[in-house]
Amino acid sequence: MLKKFLRHEKGITGLETAIILIAFVVVAAVFAYTALSAGLFSTQKSQEAVYSGLKEAQSTLELRGGVVAVASTTGSAGTIGQIKFTVANVLGGEPVDFTEPYDDADNNGVADDDSVNVIVLNYQDSAQTKDDLYWTITKLGNADTDNLLESNERFEIAVGGSGGTGDLVDALTSDLSVKTTFNIELLTPGGATLHIERTTPAWIDTIVNLR
Repeated sequence: MLKKFLRHEKGITGLETAIILIAFVVVAAVFAYTALSAGLFSTQKSQEAVYSGLKEAQSTLELRGGVVAVASTTGSAGTIGQIKFTVANVLGGEPVDFTEPYDDADNNGVADDDSVNVIVLNYQDSAQTKDDLYWTITKLGNADTDNLLESNERFEIAVGGSGGTGDLVDALTSDLSVKTTFNIELLTPGGATLHIERTTPAWIDTIVNLR
């Protein structure tokens, strides 16, 4: 009789052990699935971050050459009517759309509300800010006829019009004159930004190279 009881007790112990083992396996499987899911989610987010950063880098522009100011009036109290600089694509990146803005409604040196430009040029100095200035492009070198700035192409950007269109004198509340530090911010559709900061000299000639 005692041996029967002992054999019965051994059977219960084996069943309990099996249940515990199954529970461990289930818990381990749940933890493994959770860790795997977290790892896949983290990998996906990292991949998205890399692609996002690469896309932004590929839409980045760089300044090529100097920044030139064209005077509206010259002298020790002269004013600047137009600023020119040349840009190019970096990293052999994606083409950037440089469709020009309109300034037909009032010729005030600021893009019209219905303008189709996706590149936005903003101006700032210690006295004022002005958003979405009017600008034009001149295609240099081997650039083709479209308005997309592609690899190995260079566009000269003229901020402010000339010959009857609104210039910086029309756009700004206070004229850009001598000894003034200003910043031009070029915003691309991809989110990248090109900052150009210069200071005007004490005497403004007809053409000034702003170093």
